[in-house]
Amino acid sequence: MDDHQELVDEISALLGAPATLENRDFRLIAFGAHDSDDDSAMDPVRTRSILTRGSTAAVRAWFEGFGITRATGPVRIPAAPEAGVMRGRICLPVRHRGVVLGYVWLLDDDPGPSDARLAAAMDVAARIGVLLADEEQAGADLTRELRAVLTAERGWQRDMATSALRTALGARADGLHTVVCVAPWAAPDGSAQPLPSARSLPAATALCALPWGPDGQALAVLVRLRTPDDPGPAVAVAARLRDTVAGPPPGRRPAASRTPADGAPMAGVGDLRRELADLATAWQEAAAAARAALAEPRFGPVAEWSAIGPYRLLTALPTGGPADPAARELLTPAHQELARTAEVYLDLSGQAGRTAAELGIHRQTLYYRLSRVEQLTGLRLDDGEDRLLLHMALKAARLERTGGSAVRRPAAPS
Repeated sequence: MDDHQELVDEISALLGAPATLENRDFRLIAFGAHDSDDDSAMDPVRTRSILTRGSTAAVRAWFEGFGITRATGPVRIPAAPEAGVMRGRICLPVRHRGVVLGYVWLLDDDPGPSDARLAAAMDVAARIGVLLADEEQAGADLTRELRAVLTAERGWQRDMATSALRTALGARADGLHTVVCVAPWAAPDGSAQPLPSARSLPAATALCALPWGPDGQALAVLVRLRTPDDPGPAVAVAARLRDTVAGPPPGRRPAASRTPADGAPMAGVGDLRRELADLATAWQEAAAAARAALAEPRFGPVAEWSAIGPYRLLTALPTGGPADPAARELLTPAHQELARTAEVYLDLSGQAGRTAAELGIHRQTLYYRLSRVEQLTGLRLDDGEDRLLLHMALKAARLERTGGSAVRRPAAPS
């Protein structure tokens, strides 16, 4: 099945110029690549449309003044430098059964594309109209269906939820998908954050809010991928949504000063899936990646499941249970500095010189602290299994301090 980007690229190829697709509210849906060295090809109006994914009310009214809402064929619009329109435009109305659903925009040249090429481009615009109409009919807001698929128990409940989502998506159900998690989904002051519209996010098909931790919520987004080796659309959606609630991410910090982000959200991306029935697993992966980024900011602000290493296993452990007995005393507030020393030491493969430099302490101080760690835990740091146990206990504690979990699993028996 065609998607927005493929059809926009087809029009760009037909007319030899980068095209953009906006819905009838002038919200950007897709745009073609701009390879020209001509700066005039990116006038202020087009630049704003791409960067902010929309146009101002004044720009919208100006373009609508040329009759594009009633047009059934290409409309040529002259340049207007005073309005920031440095180049003329060609507008291809996107209609379906007489209803305008959006517009394809191209920069006009002299002499510009031939009538035959414009007619061919209008045929593609008609296919875009079918796609947009299908989305409206199926329902742009598939919150209930997506939530049911991501939370239903295995068995008949998940089968029914998957069938309902497939029906609602129609032809869009085919192809590759993944799930994005942004957590926690809250305004900077901790208040509720409104859910965005899936239609405002390129490649996003549906979204919903799901529980996160004891009383928070996370945002889940179903994203359609074009190829199995390019998660770019999902990463872009994740980054945009994360920045919506957190602003641009801060610079990376050294390992010695890493702490869970103070309420700042992170985003995770699951592996791709070919079957809707597997979306719940993709959601668990995305949530795990977000938790890993909250615990280890070096993974963020957008973490892919495939890149979080041992946290793929650690995030699968039950939450809310007690720490391993060997590490309980070390993880008390009174020994926070010792715990941090042990974690950095293990992160750096037990290299004393690098650890001392990272912590900014003398080697003798490091050796003293490590001996205290051994006394408190009863573990030997020259034993591989003991080191593995302590390292996992420290990382598990780091995850617990993030306070987030997409699924409340029962604690392991003590």
